Amino acid sequence: MNTDSIKLCINGRDYTLKVGRDFEITETLSTVLRERLGFTGVRVSCNQGACGACTILLNGKSALSCMMLAVEADGCDITTIEGIPADDPIIEAFAKETDPGYGTAMQCGFCTPGFVLETKSLLAENPHPTEAEIRDGLSGHVCRCGAYQGIEHAVKKVSAAVKEVK
Repeated sequence: MNTDSIKLCINGRDYTLKVGRDFEITETLSTVLRERLGFTGVRVSCNQGACGACTILLNGKSALSCMMLAVEADGCDITTIEGIPADDPIIEAFAKETDPGYGTAMQCGFCTPGFVLETKSLLAENPHPTEAEIRDGLSGHVCRCGAYQGIEHAVKKVSAAVKEVK
């Protein structure tokens, strides 16, 4: 690892950040992404890895950006919610009204980026999760509005759509 600068590929775009000029070596990845680079879809809530709001995809797998220093991501491929197209099936499932009795998967929207990115990671590893696997996969995320039932239902709908396409 070069201690003078780091290289990140964020949402398909390459960045070289110089320590001391662009960020401080002690800053977390969430701080650098949100405060230094303007990726405000990276939410910061607990700063302890307990809520999932800061979830990103790091080399295709979900990661809590508040729990790692930016320098630890040197050379990594990072996807934030800003890198997910608006017509992505997961985005559409979260944004649309779900079936009666389930509510919506998105209420205030604060937790949505973390849930969406976690869902992308979950479905990439297991395109056909059971209800228990969905709950387990999303268990590190907190929704203050309590939209868990709608979120789980949205993930099930996306998973079912994947099954239909194949």
